[in-house]
Amino acid sequence: MPAHMLQEISSSYVTTTTIRAPPNEGLHDGEQKLEKMSLYSAEDIRPEMKDDIYDHSYQDAEGPTPKLEYVWRNIILMGLLQLGALYGVILVPTCKFHTWIWAYVYYLISGLGITAGAHRLWSHPTYKARLPLRLFLIIANTMAFQNDVYEWARDHRAHHKFSETHADPRNSRRGFFFSRVGWLPVRKHPAVKEKGATLDLSDLKAEKLVMFQRRYYKSAVLLMCFILPTLVPWFCWGETFAHSLYVASLLRYTIVLNATWLVNSAAHLYGYCPYDKNINSRENVLVSLGAVGEGFHNYHHTFPYDYSASEYRWHINFTTFFIDCMAVLGLAYDRKKVSKAAVLARIKRTGDGSYKSG
Repeated sequence: MPAHMLQEISSSYVTTTTIRAPPNEGLHDGEQKLEKMSLYSAEDIRPEMKDDIYDHSYQDAEGPTPKLEYVWRNIILMGLLQLGALYGVILVPTCKFHTWIWAYVYYLISGLGITAGAHRLWSHPTYKARLPLRLFLIIANTMAFQNDVYEWARDHRAHHKFSETHADPRNSRRGFFFSRVGWLPVRKHPAVKEKGATLDLSDLKAEKLVMFQRRYYKSAVLLMCFILPTLVPWFCWGETFAHSLYVASLLRYTIVLNATWLVNSAAHLYGYCPYDKNINSRENVLVSLGAVGEGFHNYHHTFPYDYSASEYRWHINFTTFFIDCMAVLGLAYDRKKVSKAAVLARIKRTGDGSYKSG
């Protein structure tokens, strides 16, 4: 189907919920009045979810930072994974063409399990999905092996609500390395556990697929992230076991991990803040390329309830394109989108002046 026809269908055939700017009467008292209404849109359009909205009032407790506690099992396993991926890079030129395609498709699907699934559907309920799509996304998320959806969403909500504090599991104020990968081989800061326990996760507990995945996660990950991507090339088109394991499995998995890690780190340190200069998250196009649309991070942290995680929908945003296609098929609905008026109002109030329309 031509792109322009699909665009027309996505904008007219399936309804989206548009988040409007605050009403005009709220602007009579000037900037101070608008400041008090900063959460108007979120509360108006998605009253059931507030735990992913940045809490400006939260501050780190004074005192020394607790000593790091290393998790040596994680350090050893991650080191072995990186070595396996490096060997996979060496093997890439001698892979069969089908193996390249298989690894790329597996990367794309597992990426969607994070972006369209754990992130936009379950962490931020920015749209709703019918059972076939939820089943696909829970399988795709298991293929990605980045913790089960319940734990991923819990940590991500803490990341938004307590961003850039010790209660943020991936606190970028602790440096590029920590926010990218350094948070994984150490025990969580006590504030992460303390504040994470205050979040409302009842929606996740009520989702049977999420809890089923959590119950059988270890065995499911072993099958979907490592065994299946290795056996398919080996059996189906005669790829060598080494190429199947090191390229289609370990290298592919490592690339997915690194794409996600760049969202946590680079998109919080490098780029512009056209929507809100008071937060550290940035607009980073290069991150979007690798993370299938997750690099428009200043917009996303400003408007976490927007299903597109970007002002521009399909622009370098395969995840939004995927969700819109699912909406055309009737599998996704109630997609929440911030109106242009609300975006421009926020840019004028808190942007850093780098915004360019289009």
